[in-house]
Amino acid sequence: MNTEQVLNALFPDQLKYEIDGYFIKGQATTVQGDVRIIGTVNSAPINQDIAIKIADEILDVIRLGEKTPVVFIVDTQGQALSRTDEVLCLNRTFAHLASCVDLLRREQHPNFSLILGEAVSGGFLSYGLMANEIYALDESQVKVMDLNAMSRVTKIPVDKLQALSKSSSIFAPGVENFYKMGAINSIWKDLNTDLVAHAILNQQQQIESFKSDQRRNIAEQRQGRMLCNDVISKILHS
Repeated sequence: MNTEQVLNALFPDQLKYEIDGYFIKGQATTVQGDVRIIGTVNSAPINQDIAIKIADEILDVIRLGEKTPVVFIVDTQGQALSRTDEVLCLNRTFAHLASCVDLLRREQHPNFSLILGEAVSGGFLSYGLMANEIYALDESQVKVMDLNAMSRVTKIPVDKLQALSKSSSIFAPGVENFYKMGAINSIWKDLNTDLVAHAILNQQQQIESFKSDQRRNIAEQRQGRMLCNDVISKILHS
C-alpha cells in the first residue's frame, strides 16, 4: 500500500496533509479528537533539512499546549550519506530531533510511530524509535544494518551471521524480529480507523506509564532478548 492508501484507511475523516519531497506533515480527526501527522515518505534519506523540519513541527505542536496526539510516519532508508551533512554535524541534528521527541513525550502528548516502508539505521533511531509506541505494516522493512555491512564492521563472516540470525532476533533484520525484541508494539495487517483511536486512547488513559521504557521487559517476554535484563541487573548492582 502506498502512503495515500494507508492514510485514507486510517484517517477517513478530515484528513489534510502535504508532502514536500520526502517530508510529510498534516492533520486528521479521529474519535479521540485531532491528531498531527509528521514524518517521512518514499524511503527518505534523512538529511539536515528533513531532520530540522520534523523537529520544528514537533516543537510547534508542543508550543500550542493542547496535548495534541502525534502520529509519526516512518519511511526512511537511514541518514543521508552526504559529506556535506556530515560536515554540518548531522549527528548533532539527529540528537536535537531525538530530544524534541523526548520533550513531546515528557509533555504528555500521546504519540506513536507507524512504519510504512523502510525503517533503517539513524533515520529511524532519530525520531521513529523514540516514540511512546511503534507500529508497523506487515510488509515493512526494519533493520539497523544489513548482514553484509554488519560483517564488514564486526569482521564476523556473513555465513556465520546468517546462521546466528536464524536463532537470534538480535542479528536478524525484519519486522517480526523487531517485534520479538520489543521495538515494535504490534504489526498492523488490516487497516481501519479503530487502530489509531485505540492506540491514542490507551496512551491517554495511562500516559504516566510511558515515561519509562519497558521494551526490554517486553523483549524478554517475547523471547527476543533473553539476557538483557540479567546483564542490566548485574550492572546496576555491581
